[in-house]
Amino acid sequence: MGFPGTWMTESESVVYRVVPKCACSTIGQILYYSDHGAFFDGDIHDAQSGLHKWALEPSQPIISANVKTRSAYAFTCVRNPYTRVLSSFFDKICGIQRNGKRYRGNLVPLLIQKYGIEVGDAPDFEFDQIRSFRRFLLFARDTIRWRRPMEPDIHWSGMSGHVGTFIVNGGRYNKIVWTEAFDAGMQEVLDNIQTPHPVDLSAIPRFNESEGHGPKRAHPVEDYFDDMSMHLIKEMYGRDFDLFKYDFDNPGNKLPVGEIDLDEVHAKLGD
Repeated sequence: MGFPGTWMTESESVVYRVVPKCACSTIGQILYYSDHGAFFDGDIHDAQSGLHKWALEPSQPIISANVKTRSAYAFTCVRNPYTRVLSSFFDKICGIQRNGKRYRGNLVPLLIQKYGIEVGDAPDFEFDQIRSFRRFLLFARDTIRWRRPMEPDIHWSGMSGHVGTFIVNGGRYNKIVWTEAFDAGMQEVLDNIQTPHPVDLSAIPRFNESEGHGPKRAHPVEDYFDDMSMHLIKEMYGRDFDLFKYDFDNPGNKLPVGEIDLDEVHAKLGD
């Protein structure tokens, strides 16, 4: 299986396991900058050079050798499951993608037909966001629990699954960064590695490639989650709340409520 979703700087200073919807565009650009002294011109997910990626076949033996010997500092980044799944809904289901089309072609028509969701139309995107989001949660749960009507998408499948593949195949994390405390966490990563070019986090822009391509969230986070929604969230992401120390009982609290125990993460995700 190897190390899917893993990126590494060409200088092999640091290894990063991508978790979708968890600051991955910004992190990728920081890694690229740390090697080249400039940002990638475009979406870092599209870069075919300048950064080792598991999806690029020539990079695979290089990444594999480094991870298995644990030669480089390794980290990943996680996010509150409530805000992550909301972000996935507004970006991937409601938004128009970089290619000017809907995500995954016929996915949105399928959701409209089978689950009764609405997504609105540009430029106003007027629809009942709360009702549609709750129906999307039913679909996401069906994909995660029963793998129907399709396999779960990487943008709303549980973070533990992404984080765990790296561990199962022989990797070990030195740090798990919270998106909600990004500057402090990313600074700790940078303090522990030697980069060809120094990185001043305070001068790094936030690269949000999905910004502005769909509707804005119209309500506070907690308004989207009633008792049934929270039940579905627990079914899908219970392990994420436990391992990464987020507050399940209060959807309005996006901040972690404890410290991540790296030994616990490796023990529970390593089987």
